[in-house]
Amino acid sequence: MTAQTITAPERDEKPQETPAPARERIFRHRGSGDFSKPTLGGLIGRYALLVLVLFLVIGPFVWQLSTSFKGATENIYSFPPELIPREPTLQNYARVADVVPVYLYAWHSLLVSVGTVISNVILATFAGYALACMTFRGKWIVMGILLSTLLFPGEVTVTSNFLTIRALGLADTLWGVFLPGAISAMNVLLVATACRMIPKDVLDAATVDGATTWQRIRHIVWPNIRGMVSVVAIFAFIGAWDDYLWPLIVLSDPAKYTLTVGMAYLNSSFSVDPRLIAAGTMIALVPIVIMFSFTQRFFFKGVQEGAIKG
Repeated sequence: MTAQTITAPERDEKPQETPAPARERIFRHRGSGDFSKPTLGGLIGRYALLVLVLFLVIGPFVWQLSTSFKGATENIYSFPPELIPREPTLQNYARVADVVPVYLYAWHSLLVSVGTVISNVILATFAGYALACMTFRGKWIVMGILLSTLLFPGEVTVTSNFLTIRALGLADTLWGVFLPGAISAMNVLLVATACRMIPKDVLDAATVDGATTWQRIRHIVWPNIRGMVSVVAIFAFIGAWDDYLWPLIVLSDPAKYTLTVGMAYLNSSFSVDPRLIAAGTMIALVPIVIMFSFTQRFFFKGVQEGAIKG
């Protein structure tokens, strides 16, 4: 009887995977570092850079705040600077309000800023929806025009805007300050980008079910772009509140000044007393800080949603 050699069926041999600890040792040996666990030198460098940036950004604000509370006998130019006033006083804020109607100017800036936020949110939402979700002739031409406006600085259109405002009879009025900033091309493009992330099939299904344009915007588009719209609203408010050049050109009556123009007048009137200038600067800056402190979660949420969807 002939002996037959019985062989087992050949199996596909798969290369064995290297265990995770072994891979880490190999990568470490090759020079690849773990960025989530920096070395001691890298950690010290990060914190040193963070402290430097914090000093450059927060330092002037803290110094101005400290100066606004210092009395007339304190030296505001001492080195190192004394950030805690030895004799804190609110007299500087009272003197600013007595000489310049700073709170009236703040009210004017608030009216312009709130109006700018409302108009930008409404118009940018509708325009962004039209550019992203609707089909019409000349759509890409409109998109190109909007993009081209971002290439020019705002000072280029100052003359044409002023001539338009004067022709409308809105010179030296808060309406004239508000109107050019009622809508921004950047805000329209931001909202349009957010609208493009909405699946087209969802909008088509709503159209087949008989939904109107307003119903599609209200029930489908708006819930998906609220984060980006909050970013638009914050940018619009800060831009309108901090605007200086345009109100300076449009307004000639001191009783109608906005806060930034009023602070420039304060700077020219009390250039010899930096304490009053610091107090006026704080009055203009604190509302922005408070507003952003309460709305920062909406801002970062909107930025994060845009980053994830994009």
